[in-house]
Amino acid sequence: MAEYKGIHGTKIQNYTTDPDNPITGQVWYNETSQTMKFQYPTTIAAWATGGSLNTARRLLGGAGTQTSALAFGGLDPSPAVTGETEAYDGTSWTELNDLNTARRSLAAAGADNTAVLVFNGTPAPTGQTESWNGTSWTEVNDMNTARYDLAGAGTQTAALGFGGYAPPVKSAATEIWNGTSWTEVNDLNTARQSIAGAGTQTSALGFGGYIGPNTAVTESWNGTSWTEVNDLNTARRSLAGAGADNTSALGSGGTTPALTGVTELWDGTSWTEVADLSTARGQLAGAGTKTLALVFGGNTPAATAATEEWNAATPVGAWSTGGSLNTARTYIESGGTSTAALGFGGSNPGGYLGNTESYNGSSWTEVNDMNTARQAEGSGTQTSALAYLGFNGTIGSPNLALTESWNGTSWTEVADANTARRYGASVGADNTNALAIGGYDVGLTNIVESWNGTSWTEVGDFNTTRYVMMAGGTNTSALMFGGSPPTTGATESWNGTSWTEVADLNVAKGQGAGSGADNTSALSFAGTTTPGTGVVTTEEWDGTSWTETSDMSTGRYNLAGSGTTSSALASGGQTPGVSAATEEWIKPSFITRTITSS
Repeated sequence: MAEYKGIHGTKIQNYTTDPDNPITGQVWYNETSQTMKFQYPTTIAAWATGGSLNTARRLLGGAGTQTSALAFGGLDPSPAVTGETEAYDGTSWTELNDLNTARRSLAAAGADNTAVLVFNGTPAPTGQTESWNGTSWTEVNDMNTARYDLAGAGTQTAALGFGGYAPPVKSAATEIWNGTSWTEVNDLNTARQSIAGAGTQTSALGFGGYIGPNTAVTESWNGTSWTEVNDLNTARRSLAGAGADNTSALGSGGTTPALTGVTELWDGTSWTEVADLSTARGQLAGAGTKTLALVFGGNTPAATAATEEWNAATPVGAWSTGGSLNTARTYIESGGTSTAALGFGGSNPGGYLGNTESYNGSSWTEVNDMNTARQAEGSGTQTSALAYLGFNGTIGSPNLALTESWNGTSWTEVADANTARRYGASVGADNTNALAIGGYDVGLTNIVESWNGTSWTEVGDFNTTRYVMMAGGTNTSALMFGGSPPTTGATESWNGTSWTEVADLNVAKGQGAGSGADNTSALSFAGTTTPGTGVVTTEEWDGTSWTETSDMSTGRYNLAGSGTTSSALASGGQTPGVSAATEEWIKPSFITRTITSS
């Protein structure tokens, strides 16, 4: 048996307190509490956006794994039946040779995208079977019962087909494939079409489908016969199935009759609802296992090319309480990460502020003030930041174009922006790289200016005029999201030249905060959906869509945000009272456990 030292290269260490940054899997002895401990990352089961199919379609077939899948057939677009075949490598789809016979509502079995068996389908009910060798399809012996809307399980040489529609009746027929021919075996207990399946030829699961109404009935196959087991929680048809055997399966999407994104996990005894698909849909295809699955295509109700990847153990971030600001304030700006940040400007009941504070991961320290106290926009790092635009209530000059540069010690006034304004969004890498986005001039504006370290230049306007937005990135690659009026979740991506509208936030809000390295990776947190009420909602952007993740501890708005999707900081704001609170975002987050003798 391997010893701990042989695995980790060191003996178990003793500490008087838990170590700050233990290695995943490390075990240590806490001398103070006299306990043995270990740490592991926090994870959730979640769907993430994958690469889209080249051809949007529904009623298609699928087989393989999350990183090696095959999609084939379907309606492209309705009512054109297709034989198109595409292979997925874990990132993108590649078009390959078509099926010999174009069809929809077909079934399949296969271990990966190089070895798949496809059978049955329509527009004319057929038992036609084709075998895929990684390059092309070859016709082999037909199934005994011609039908469509059936399910499949197993591999290219040992497959199982069951259920479906054999006009004019729904079918319970089950057949096994031995690599050469099909043999009829014991029927399902409940005849149905639009059923989902998972598993192998000797250990499979059939679930859901249509018997007149939709059904939740689940049956388990042991290689000889079917046994009814516990139902799905949500009755539906045309859902996707994935799974290794009759003790481990995933069912997702379908029609209830409304399109749904509901996902359920099967543990061998019962179904449990877990995280929904990002895009509700039916008539989709699936592949993989209950821990690493893939769904693709379907109807939304239009045919879609969308692909989603399921990970039952996705590392997630979490918020934790940090050291409070020395000066509570709202409309504060910041730059940096959860361990090294700068907070500056803002206001509180005492007036407009130029106070600047530096954060070291534990506490804030007051440093040199800005030259002009104000509610400013800002970006950068703890040692290289920029404060620009803003408002300080000066009569006759309600909006400011002032710009100040921070060198790690003090602020210096530099060239003004072209258009004075306030309450826009801001991003930037340091005091030589910034983007001032929109805001309020004499009215709402969609003006954008880029800073190169010396001067501001007007660049491409964004599409939806608004203010109190959130943003993350740099002046060459940024994401801007949310804002009002009206309160919106609209998101736009900046490529250094122009803005493109992309997928909205799940929760429309303004007056929140954002962080992120570029337009493929951002975090949106806090804000308000109703004036005067802060929210705790956090969402993460993966370059394609937003996913809701761990909430903040304190709902607030008009706060500062900075950092990346792995290390971010939230500070100040309103709750609605003016706040000094700081929260640190770390991804992945970790859980520490004590080892007991039981």
